[in-house]
Amino acid sequence: MAPLKIAVLDDYQKLSENPFKDLPSSEYEVEIFTDTLLPYNHPNTPQAAKDALVKRLEPFDIISSMRERTPFPGELINRLPNLKLLLTTGGKNASIDVKTCSQRGIPVAGTDAKGPSPDPTTQHCVALVLALARNIPQDDAIMKSGGWQTTSATGLAGKVYGSIGLGRLGVSVSKIMHIAFGMKIVAWSPNLTQEAADEKAKAAGLPVEDESGEKTFKVVSRDELFSSADVATVQLVLSDRSRGLITANDLGKMKKSALFVNTSRGPIVVEEDLLEVARKGSIRGIGIDVYEIEPLPTASEWRTTKWGEGGRSQVVLTPHMGYVEEEHITEWYRQQVQNILRWQKGEELATVFRDNGY
Repeated sequence: MAPLKIAVLDDYQKLSENPFKDLPSSEYEVEIFTDTLLPYNHPNTPQAAKDALVKRLEPFDIISSMRERTPFPGELINRLPNLKLLLTTGGKNASIDVKTCSQRGIPVAGTDAKGPSPDPTTQHCVALVLALARNIPQDDAIMKSGGWQTTSATGLAGKVYGSIGLGRLGVSVSKIMHIAFGMKIVAWSPNLTQEAADEKAKAAGLPVEDESGEKTFKVVSRDELFSSADVATVQLVLSDRSRGLITANDLGKMKKSALFVNTSRGPIVVEEDLLEVARKGSIRGIGIDVYEIEPLPTASEWRTTKWGEGGRSQVVLTPHMGYVEEEHITEWYRQQVQNILRWQKGEELATVFRDNGY
């Protein structure tokens, strides 16, 4: 029998190489792709680009994907006649049409989402906040060009941290900002209640309120969060309801001295509205790790503008690095390899996705 063809997609650092060496070369032929083609389901993706993605993926029996790098809508899945097994990283992946896979008899499986605490995305979010507050990228560039101090830093102690969403990551970041930097925490999301926030504070090992009766995680209105926060970060899951949720109306309420960070998903914030804020310098700083299209196009205004000059906001960009730690991703690939071996033996897969994607 000819070896089964495996495509490992979007492995920019080739971290899958060692785990996939555990598969016998006589039975499996592995090809690692270090670039990402345009997403099939984006409204601006031309038909030629869709066809190029199909041409790349069509020969493969097994596809190993990285969560939400290459989406798999139903139309794409139905154009891959050889696909027999689709793997992804993480415990869920909203960008895979699991129902279509199920209809075609293609199993979909993820990986155990457990990891270190605080998790990588929490650490990255805090790093972006500190990079902006302490002017780290700008001062580094100035020092390397022969300069010295040019501006002042932003202190965080006693300031207001606004968490847009208070799920697992929102709680994790809020706890750090509160304990490490003495920030006051306010939170908002469409369905968040004070009772739920109190329970989350308890579960995080924090008091529900301080000696003065002030809530540790204080739930406020949407308007109050954006108008009161000295630092605001997005901590929501991307869904039909949250797509485009944060607009110019929200961003326009922020203090001129405020910092805004998004390490969740790019489409939660209307990109043009955030760009306009940055152009006008309406707030002090913006930190972004996630984008509408990834990788971020080289011609993107985020890449080409001299931010921090001419009255524009300071901007710190990172290439969706929130969860990219070598040990973390290597372990995900090991789990994928184990699932391939289970599948070949006819055994039950670990972390199987059902029709709803979980």
